Amino acid sequence: MMKKYFRFILKSCIAFILLSVLWVLLYTWVNVPVTPLMGIRKLQSKNEYTIRHQWVPLSKISNSLQLAVICSEDQRFIDHHGFDKEAIEKAMADYTSGKRLRGASTISQQTAKNVFLWPHRSWVRKGFEAYFTFLIETFWSKERILEIYLNSIEMGDGIYGAEAAAQFWFNTSANALNTDQAAAIAAILPNPIRFLANPPSAYTKKRKKWIITQMRNYGTLVFDKK
Repeated sequence: MMKKYFRFILKSCIAFILLSVLWVLLYTWVNVPVTPLMGIRKLQSKNEYTIRHQWVPLSKISNSLQLAVICSEDQRFIDHHGFDKEAIEKAMADYTSGKRLRGASTISQQTAKNVFLWPHRSWVRKGFEAYFTFLIETFWSKERILEIYLNSIEMGDGIYGAEAAAQFWFNTSANALNTDQAAAIAAILPNPIRFLANPPSAYTKKRKKWIITQMRNYGTLVFDKK
């Protein structure tokens, strides 16, 4: 009986690994049509919930927005392999010293969570998140990770991706976003349901100003070509 049980567990693990690898490989070339969060938000909504989502290639997303989200969310995105050791160590040090535990998730981790998993925090989800982060860093380029991230994340109530956000918040295209507009969108990412990119709240204005400063200090965004 125990042998059958362990054989079943082993086969299940092998099947999961194979299917997950194929799933990640598929998105190397196929654009992500829908995310788990979109479905969850629709099911949770008591009223009619409209999803605004229009995929555009990274070349059609302004460099300002690409730089703004990197400066606001993960400034070592280009250099790390999915996990920011320095940010994790600082977050843990702050927590042990009595400060509130803050997130240290990279853009790669956020992409893994948004595309493949559910939003609610748990150790189980964090484990799967680490696994899928390893897979996407293995099979996808940094450009592809950023492209999927910018097309999939929540950027407002029912707003998903850069193109929908640009149209909703500023009545323009993702390609035409200027520095101020891009920073405003990046500023609301910690809580895009609560915060407004336009008109900006006091919090959004303060965070937008900080992001613009970081963008100036960061310099030109250059991807390493594999």
